[in-house]
Order: sequence, then structure tokens, then C-alpha cells
Amino acid sequence: MAKEDKITFKISKENSFSEWYSEILSRAEILDLRYNVKGFVVIRPWGAMIMERMYKLYEEALQSTGHKPCIFPAVIPEENFKKEAGHIKGFKPEVFWLKETGDEKLALRPTSETAFYQMYNLWIRSWRDLPLKLYQKANVFRYETKATRPLIRGREFWWIEAHNAFATKEEAEKQVQEDIIMTEKVMHQSFGVPFLPMKRPHWDRFPGADYTIGSDTIMPDGKIIQQPSTHLLGQHFSKAFDIKFKDKNEKENYVWQTCYGPAISRILASVIAFHGDDNGLIIPYAISPIQLIIIPIFKKNNRTKILNQAEKLKKEFLNSGIAADIDTENKRPGEKFFFWEMKGVPFRIELGEQELSKKEACIFIRDTREKVKCRFPQLHKKIKQLGNEFDIRLIKKADAYFKKSIKDCKNKNEIKKALSDKKIARFHFCSVEESGSKCAEFIEKELQARVMGIRADKKEKPTGKCVICGKKANEIAYAGKSY
Repeated sequence: MAKEDKITFKISKENSFSEWYSEILSRAEILDLRYNVKGFVVIRPWGAMIMERMYKLYEEALQSTGHKPCIFPAVIPEENFKKEAGHIKGFKPEVFWLKETGDEKLALRPTSETAFYQMYNLWIRSWRDLPLKLYQKANVFRYETKATRPLIRGREFWWIEAHNAFATKEEAEKQVQEDIIMTEKVMHQSFGVPFLPMKRPHWDRFPGADYTIGSDTIMPDGKIIQQPSTHLLGQHFSKAFDIKFKDKNEKENYVWQTCYGPAISRILASVIAFHGDDNGLIIPYAISPIQLIIIPIFKKNNRTKILNQAEKLKKEFLNSGIAADIDTENKRPGEKFFFWEMKGVPFRIELGEQELSKKEACIFIRDTREKVKCRFPQLHKKIKQLGNEFDIRLIKKADAYFKKSIKDCKNKNEIKKALSDKKIARFHFCSVEESGSKCAEFIEKELQARVMGIRADKKEKPTGKCVICGKKANEIAYAGKSY
């Protein structure tokens, strides 16, 4: 940390989110924007370590539901894209095509359906091969032409994509619901990011899907950001790639497919936005690379004694499964306090002569800025208890904010006001099928927003008329402004 960085980070997240967000990414060493290709960033060690923890929790959840990891090439031949017409039409404008590759026309993967399903054609023969549930963690590339935003909208992002094949439609639809539950378990309950699982309108579904579920949340600037999406692909790709199986009666059928894609780098943007404050990041205990930082407080002749105790405590923490470290940098304690608060580390212990003599530590809690005392022998149990409370507190705070961000609207003017107030508008709507596209067009053109869809996790019953066209309302829809 440079000398001029001393406790000067005072940009208001509430009043200047965009400026706060850009500054915190740099100052907390999440990433560096100075890579000289538009839409590409360098993820620095602190950001990479947070993402690795996020990946770990997501992969554990996937594997607990029968998914197995694999690794696919980053390039996809053009002939694969062409096999599913709707898919290539939807993605063609965003594809990075590689040049000077001889006679082959190759693309950097924008998503990997057409790579996976080329192989599923070879791997699936019988009902015994089903269900097939594979995933990979990878980076994908999309030629984004709109304004880019670090972690939010770029030309490269890091995600997990799961591709599943089943014998029946019922099994595939069950998987879609399982994906929603997984998003709740991991993104909400572990990362502290609340969301609405939205069944997308007919005109906004994933290219090549029967329907799409997008998990939407909101940022402090009122913009909607889609997090994990899951798609019922039906038999579109299985027919395009000729993925068949013989059932128990030796009858040949096409498989039913789903895919699920949590973008880890984009979810990190929401973690930063929801939990951070005017002092910097606040990282959930569950995913913080360092959960506890020990700050030695030295005097003239006590350095060795203090460091020995710090190392002893660190070893005990690590043996208890707590990610602890010691800051031995040649800086003043105040600079160190500010630095680790900026990085969002949940807990800090200051260790000096007084703490050694009393065998008691003072624990600083990052989100509440409170301090609690604890005897050395009980420290590891206390930190685990505080860590659990820390994450519960972050989730409750995020949930309260999210709940206030949804506004029921009875007419066009109320929708307009909700959007201008940086909220999600909830209203009675005619239809998210093709018949409602003109009403959606009004929201898009007149209000510069988009219809997000209807709830996928529950049935909300409408009454009355569509607030846009005045016809009978068949659904309760949501709308918001997007990046």
C-alpha cells in the first residue's frame, strides 16, 4: 500500500456506486484494468483466491448432485455451431472467430453446448448411460460490443457450465428445479447474494432452448444483473447432434437436455456490491481467502516474543480449519488495519505486550466494527462461532435491501417511478409469450428497461388487467434496467 493510501478511501457507495465500484476493484487488488485489450482484465491474487473458494463451494454442490467434472477444448469448429440453427443465430454476433487456421474455421467458445453435445453423440448409446451430468469450470469469450464493465460485462468471463442429458422430459424439468435450489444454496446461502429465479419471456430465452430461467439480482445503482441461468433445452440439440439412446424395450429415443451456468466472476461483482461499504470490501467468511489476520504490535525488545506467539496462534487456527495469516510488513499498525479492512477480511486480532500478559485477544469484526475479547485457548472456537454469525448477518442485511428493491406497481407511471428510484417493478402483465411482446416493447423503448419474466419458483396469481395494454392479466411480471 502506497504512503498516500492512508485511510483516505471515502467514496460513498450509496451516492456514487459506479465510482466506488471501480475504485474498490483497484484498491482492494481484485483486478487490474490496464491490460491493453478492450473487455479483458487481469484477475489479481486476492480476486483469484476469492474466486477459487467460490468455485470450490459450487463444485462441491454440483458433485453432491451427481455431476462429474471434465475439461473441454476452448475452440469449437464452425460445423458444430451450424448444427443447431437457433443457437448459432443467437450467438453469431458475439463469436470470436480465429483467423489463419488453415481450412478450418474455429471459434473461441462463447458457451459449450455444441462442444459437449458433439461428444454426447459418441458417449450415449443406452438408457444405462443416462442420466449423464457433466460440468467444467472454464473461461468463455464473447465479442461484446456494448460498453464493458469489469466482472459485470466483458469479453471474457469465468464460469461453470453443467450439461445434462436425461431419458425423459420430467427428469430434465426436475433438473431445472434442482439448479434453482443449487443457486439458492450456494449463491444466496454461502455467498450472501439474494435473487429472483425468473422464467424468461418467450422472446428472451436462450438460443436453442424450450425455456430459460435467469437468476436476477440488483446492484446498488438499480441495474439488474443476471447471475446463474438454467435452460430446458428439450430435444433441440439432441436432434441436431443425433444424441439417441435405446430404452429398456430397445426402442430408440432422443435424449432430453438441460444446461446450467453460474458465472463465478460475475457473481463476485454482486458479492462486492452487496456487502462492501465505504471502508472497502466485506468478504463473507465462507469465501474469504484470509478469514483472520493477526497484526503484531511491536516494541523495542519484544519482536521475537510477539512473533512466536503469533505463529503459535496461526498454527492453531490453521489446524482448526481457519484461514489465518500474520502481517509482518514494516508498516504502522494503523496502515495495516486500514489495508485489511479494505480487503474485507472478516476478523482481525491485534497482538501486543498487553495481550501476551493477559493471554487474551481483542477480535475486531469487519462488518459491525465491534471488538470482542477472548482468551487464547478459546480463540479458534470463538472465531468459528463469529464466522457463522458474520455470514448470517450479511445475508440478512442483503435480503432486507433486496426486499426493499422490489416495488409493486399499478400503472405505467408507477413502473416508471420505480425504475427511476433504482428498483425492480412488479406488475400485472398480459403474457410473457409472443402475444405480450408489444407490451414488452413499450417497457423497453419508453422506459429503457426490460421485462425480466415471471417467477420460476412459485406461481403468482394475477388479478385485473395488464398495466400496459389493459387486457386481461395472465401473469405477474417483473421489469428492471440492465447493464
